[in-house]
Amino acid sequence: MGPVEVIAVGFPGSQFNGGIIPELQKLVDGGVITIIDGLLATKDESGEVALAELGEADDDSGRLRVLAERIDGLVSDEDVAELTADLEPGSSAAILVFENTWMKPLRDAIVGSSGVLLSNVRVPGSVVEEILATVPDED
Repeated sequence: MGPVEVIAVGFPGSQFNGGIIPELQKLVDGGVITIIDGLLATKDESGEVALAELGEADDDSGRLRVLAERIDGLVSDEDVAELTADLEPGSSAAILVFENTWMKPLRDAIVGSSGVLLSNVRVPGSVVEEILATVPDED
């Protein structure tokens, strides 16, 4: 497998409109990622979290089900608790586990050239933007 990531995307007020589905579909269709697990979490007004597997999602067109090539049950109850801790009552979240399939050919090339991956660090784009804002322009 390629590297696996877990992301949680919150939808305040449970205002999920499906806008992320076409972009996820492009990434899946392009072989960039493979969604290997996913959950939809909804936190009610009392703070209780209800879950639905992505493969069982009840969206209008079933588009969420199509995205989930395989559901491996990789997200534990502890993961859900941590990933939804900051979710406001009355809101929902999509928890996605995906394999970075784009990395597989590079991994094979690294191994084929007797290389060893020493580190893999992911820096959020917002952090990079903050740093770049402090760097003086060289014009």
